[in-house]
Amino acid sequence: MRRAAYPLISVSAASAFAITALPAAYAAPSATAVIAEVYGGGGNSGATLTRDFVELGNAGSAAYDLAGYSVQYLPGSPSSSSQWQVTQLTGSIAPGGRFLVAEAQGTGGTTALPTADATGSIAMSATTGTIALVSGSTALTCKTAADCAADGRIVDLVGYGTAVVREGTGPATGASNTASVARAATLADTDDNAADLASGTPSPVNSAGQTPGSGDGDGGGDDDPTQPGTVRVHDIQGTTRLSPLAGQTVAKVPGIVTGVRTSGSKGFWIQDPTPDADPRTSEGVFVYTGSAVPTVAVGDSVLVSGKVSEYYPSSTSQSVTEIGSPTTTVLSSGNALPAAVTLDAAAVPDAYIPTADGASIESLALQPTVYAQDFYESLEGMRTTFSDARVVGASDAYGELWVTVKPDENPTPRGGTLYSSYDQPNTGGIEVMSLDTTTAFPAADVGDELSGTTTGPLDYSTYGGYNVQATQLGTLVDNGLKREVTRRQKGDELAVATYNVENLDALDDQEKFDRLAEGVAVNLNSPDIVALEEIQDDNGATDDGTVTAEATLKRFTDAIRAAGGPRYSWRYISPENDQDGGEPGGNIRQVFLFNPKRVSFTDRPGGDATTGTSVVKTRKGAQLTYSPGRIDPTSDAWDSSRKPLVGEFVFHGETVFVVANHFTSKGGDQPLHGRYQPPARSSETQRAAQAAEVNTFVKSLLAADKNAKAVVLGDLNDYEFSRTVTTLTDGGVLKPLITTLPADQRYTYVYDGNSQTLDHILTSPAVTHLDYDVVHINAEFADQASDHDPQIVRIDVNKCGKH
Repeated sequence: MRRAAYPLISVSAASAFAITALPAAYAAPSATAVIAEVYGGGGNSGATLTRDFVELGNAGSAAYDLAGYSVQYLPGSPSSSSQWQVTQLTGSIAPGGRFLVAEAQGTGGTTALPTADATGSIAMSATTGTIALVSGSTALTCKTAADCAADGRIVDLVGYGTAVVREGTGPATGASNTASVARAATLADTDDNAADLASGTPSPVNSAGQTPGSGDGDGGGDDDPTQPGTVRVHDIQGTTRLSPLAGQTVAKVPGIVTGVRTSGSKGFWIQDPTPDADPRTSEGVFVYTGSAVPTVAVGDSVLVSGKVSEYYPSSTSQSVTEIGSPTTTVLSSGNALPAAVTLDAAAVPDAYIPTADGASIESLALQPTVYAQDFYESLEGMRTTFSDARVVGASDAYGELWVTVKPDENPTPRGGTLYSSYDQPNTGGIEVMSLDTTTAFPAADVGDELSGTTTGPLDYSTYGGYNVQATQLGTLVDNGLKREVTRRQKGDELAVATYNVENLDALDDQEKFDRLAEGVAVNLNSPDIVALEEIQDDNGATDDGTVTAEATLKRFTDAIRAAGGPRYSWRYISPENDQDGGEPGGNIRQVFLFNPKRVSFTDRPGGDATTGTSVVKTRKGAQLTYSPGRIDPTSDAWDSSRKPLVGEFVFHGETVFVVANHFTSKGGDQPLHGRYQPPARSSETQRAAQAAEVNTFVKSLLAADKNAKAVVLGDLNDYEFSRTVTTLTDGGVLKPLITTLPADQRYTYVYDGNSQTLDHILTSPAVTHLDYDVVHINAEFADQASDHDPQIVRIDVNKCGKH
């Protein structure tokens, strides 16, 4: 592990110099380390020097160790959003010596600084600001003179111009594009900036005693295109999620090319083979070439100039730090690549991500030993590697799959990773893509293995978050995951299933119909009732007002019959055009299929898209006013969303009410891995309202007949631990059957490598004798008929409660 940000200062018998003790707050004048000179006009109009700088001095008789220290800058008139900017230090100041910290480089000036002892990228104001010498590298938070005086980490502080934060009676005055503020040669410190520092010609001196023109200079050979500039990749990446150099142009940043992307978002990754000592600062960065295919190759040693930016894949995602509009010089080829960082259970923390009460976490200092997402961010753009990883999210059409680098994290019996709580997201999942465009991406199912080593730069996207862009992809080992087949219902069992068939319409090819039909006839073993979600109208997404689905259902039921299933009948309510969400023009709706040789449907005409059904009490128990019918279809809860379909069935003389649902999607929710933490689940509000509507309907059913047998099922687009489900089950009127399974089997869907529950079957209290099964045939497989797994409940209605 890399060293901590705050190393202890110790005395070693082998040291060349004695090390001074940790100093008091700057309220006590320092007799040793001080800020000797401050200049923020580098590269500005009229300036001679090309860079800003801070010069430190040591008035003591022993070397002053700067390991773990930093120089920090705050604007002269800080606002509530102003942050201290940090430049980390290493090395020491010799007795009576100087220590030169180079900061941002401007576009003007002609003279380079002498070789700097430390390099930062802070763009200081020429006329007003505050510089602090700090024991530690965590950004200060004080913004007043009094608060900063109370911070014991501050060794010395200089406010200049009109700075609010300063020592003594006032700030040092006279700073400009052509003038610095500096202490006298004695480095005397009385804790009064106005008295201790005076304006004059900038005169930077480094630890070797060099002045401008006497050394190699900070430009690394400004006139030599083969010499690196002063900015390194870790300066660009910084210690938070945002680059401290965003919006600035950087020159001749050195690195080794570690990966090249020639399609999509084209560009390449570089990594500095000489890292700094801070585990928060990544040594890799993406160089974005736009539409141009990169001309570099892996192993090239390059110098890159360009503009630093933060690219946001979406409005709520985290960002990717990039160098854009690049100019690249290749110095040599075939160089050894920097060692890859291992991703495994020992390296990745168990906590997921820091929180900010729903606000952005971008300004928070990274804690890569505490949070998994901080760990990944601290490696953004760097080479990473893992070995022998289990696939937890099947390959998709975009050439992506998911693995876990934590094999013991919430495993499912079939090889996935269970998502079972908002509070403890899985941390070991990582997305894998390939930079090899000449080799087909493997078709992996959940439970398969990427054997051997997978290595490549770590990237970030809005779909899935952090991902490895593999330059070396492990070998796929097929562990033989099988599609499940549930048992056939017994003669006295009513089998009711739910299946999201993913936008099925009459224009789809026959293969889709046949595969979905096989799922019903073979894998579900021909249920008596099947509630379908996402049946589109007959002409699919053509938005011409068509809302019927007769041709779609004819083709589907024909395909089921051909697959060995029964001749199903169907019932549904045609929606109003473009009022139920989903694909525009598609008009998805729920549909009941039923086997008339096993179960009968009680038709009570009158229900339509805007006329809801209700419950009436009769001598024979509860019955619907309309069957099929919808639940309160004009309620605001169903705006741009599917309305529940209710049907009244009879099996072995017993009435069973079935409510088919497809609640509103999670579209618009902030991603789990995004920059706003905790993420807002805005779509949950509408689902909770929809759940309340269905709950009210079931309560009316039970009020008419406490022994009413009800099955509520469908794609609820929410988890078993969600507010949606707790609202739906309020008052104990429904039992979610997913909770009757062992915890590691509670899933119907796989997203971003997380096996999770979105589809549900719930039953009323009178349904006491049942057998429930989730039938895994789609979600875990690269080859899918739908992205959802169906599920089924078999009910012995004659043993259930009587009215």
